Amino acid sequence: MNLDQLIEQVTKNVLSKINESERVSDPRPKEPPPAATVRDAAPATQGMLITPAEIVRKIDHTLLKPDVTAAEIVRLCEEAKTYGFATVCVNPYWVRLAAKTLSGSKVGVTTVVGFPLGATSTFVKIAEARDAIANGATEIDMVINVGALKSGDLDTVRRDVEGVVQACRGQAVVKVILETGLLTEEEKIKACSISKMAGADFVKTSTGFGPGGATVEDVALMRKIVGPEMGVKASGGVRDLDTARNMIAAGANRIGTSSGVAIATFGKGDAGKNDGY
Repeated sequence: MNLDQLIEQVTKNVLSKINESERVSDPRPKEPPPAATVRDAAPATQGMLITPAEIVRKIDHTLLKPDVTAAEIVRLCEEAKTYGFATVCVNPYWVRLAAKTLSGSKVGVTTVVGFPLGATSTFVKIAEARDAIANGATEIDMVINVGALKSGDLDTVRRDVEGVVQACRGQAVVKVILETGLLTEEEKIKACSISKMAGADFVKTSTGFGPGGATVEDVALMRKIVGPEMGVKASGGVRDLDTARNMIAAGANRIGTSSGVAIATFGKGDAGKNDGY
């Protein structure tokens, strides 16, 4: 069985299981989810020479270490303004400070929900997302319920993503972190298909704290499944310009990295400052 046939078969199985679950739990017809609104759609540069300036505009400048200080968050934000990164990505506690520091700039504020395990309840993820938006977040990176996915409970996975999407609708972009290092190829296909059905804006490879990180193969697979309507974010281990360029050529249109300055300055910046993502 080739990849196209596998994707088609797995997607049909996902749809069948979810539809069966919905018929049992609620016989009323369901309205399709609204089309996702992605700020930076599928890469027009895919397969072409990608300039460093284009790469920089796709970076979520990331600092998610547990021991980060306020001064480091301010520095992160100032770097993002200087180099023109898409967003900064910080833990929820730091959203308010990041939003204040970035006020008046074009740089957005990304934060994480259900991070890094994805094992919190949907109620908690929704509460986290709403709180983050109230504090100034413009993008929410939520971790998928990995355990439910691996248990075959696809309806729970879908409802989990839908809950966060609905909480963020019209207020923030939603990216779904798959943690690809924990998933089989079939599970990756299921996770992408469910995220798309649930109305998410992006799928994202990794938390940066799990096993492995972004690979060109995973990014290409994710892009193939979600098509041009959604974004694909490569994160985890993207620490230099060549790796970022390869990820974008494979289908990514956002890069999550703690090495944004090093990428923007061709390795001349403080590459180790935020080491680990």
